[in-house]
Amino acid sequence: MLVIAGLLLGNWQTRRAEQKQAIEQAMIQRGEMPPLQAAELAIDAQPEEYRRVIAEGEFIAGWPVYLENRPYEGKAGFHLLMPLRIRATGQVVLVLRGWFPRDALDRAHLPEIPVPKGKLRIEGKVLNSVSRVMQLGDKPALQPAAIVQTLSLEEFAAASRLPLHTFIMQQSSDTADGLVRDWPLPSVGIDKHRGYAFQWYALAITAFLFFLVTGFKRGSKP
Repeated sequence: MLVIAGLLLGNWQTRRAEQKQAIEQAMIQRGEMPPLQAAELAIDAQPEEYRRVIAEGEFIAGWPVYLENRPYEGKAGFHLLMPLRIRATGQVVLVLRGWFPRDALDRAHLPEIPVPKGKLRIEGKVLNSVSRVMQLGDKPALQPAAIVQTLSLEEFAAASRLPLHTFIMQQSSDTADGLVRDWPLPSVGIDKHRGYAFQWYALAITAFLFFLVTGFKRGSKP
């Protein structure tokens, strides 16, 4: 049983490494493609994830949402989400603006984060969804300035009643707001998975040799 378990777990870790390798390759390839213009996309368009995208418009400052339990370099913090109204179409795209640290004394205290005014040119990447973390406790009703742990585009569209695109922009351009935009790569951890796979395969081999040797000794006894 230990041999089979080691092989199965090793195969699982190998598949995880291969999946992340494929994500990394897709990110590189799509990052080299010309950027999409959000104003030219239909509201129900499904652009390729990690494709570069540009949106010109104004932030809707009255609808921020804060994703908690988003650590950065060992510090607890939040990701700020805010809708951007595209000037040419009036449609809205949800923008993952960046990270900021949590108040160590008061979890619910949120700093005043500048909202750039006027027509903006936001550059970023297409995401299908925001990163998910385990929901602890009851999820509060979504409203402006809500602090949540998970969020779907469907939830935001229903609560805000905004004409929302079906993708998220992960902002990369600077808007002088003090937010950190050093986004972690979804492909991070390939070597870790390969290391775990090696350990599981090594355990399976060790267990097989142990059973082989002990079985041989038992069989050689008179």
